[in-house]
Amino acid sequence: MIARLRRHFTRRFAMAAVAVAALSCTSAVVASPANATTGLLDGSFENPVATANGFVRISAGQPLGAWTVTKGDVDLSGSGFWQTENGAQSLDLDGSVAGAVSQTFSTSPLFAYEVTFALAGNPVSAPVVKTGQVLVNGHVADNFSFDTTGKTEANMGYVSHEFAFQATGTSTTLEFLSTTGSGFGPVIDDVRVQPCLLILCVNISLGQSD
Repeated sequence: MIARLRRHFTRRFAMAAVAVAALSCTSAVVASPANATTGLLDGSFENPVATANGFVRISAGQPLGAWTVTKGDVDLSGSGFWQTENGAQSLDLDGSVAGAVSQTFSTSPLFAYEVTFALAGNPVSAPVVKTGQVLVNGHVADNFSFDTTGKTEANMGYVSHEFAFQATGTSTTLEFLSTTGSGFGPVIDDVRVQPCLLILCVNISLGQSD
């Protein structure tokens, strides 16, 4: 009888230990990434304020609000120039040539982040398909393209684009660049970076941040 009770309690204790271990692992996986901070600013390119119904061309090495132009030049459209996805302004990644913009923001190492942005294309002139890339710390994390067939300044046809990356440091540099090079390039707006659970990020393409 005593031996049977000893086996019973030993088995119950082992089961309880397994349950606690499983719960601990589950908590580690599903814990909210609330501490995975991100400091991305001005994702809708509202600064500086461009001329209404016009645009301002900004060249490599010059600031673009919280962003910096890192290649070629870009065109910042003012209020009323064409349809935006969010706010009054958006950014054509081609100025006179293919351009690029970047921003460095705070991240938490080993946390996953989802990048979303609204994508369209300058519908004024060829090529019809506008192409570009997003780099995370200098590494290509995402390729994108947009077909401007049937699109107009009043109906830009923005689509949502997204990908995810895992941060390896306390800061990450995000760069958007055009591979079109026609002077009529891809248009981006409403850039957002949010911490996410890597296993739950939707439709992610994992980029490198080191």
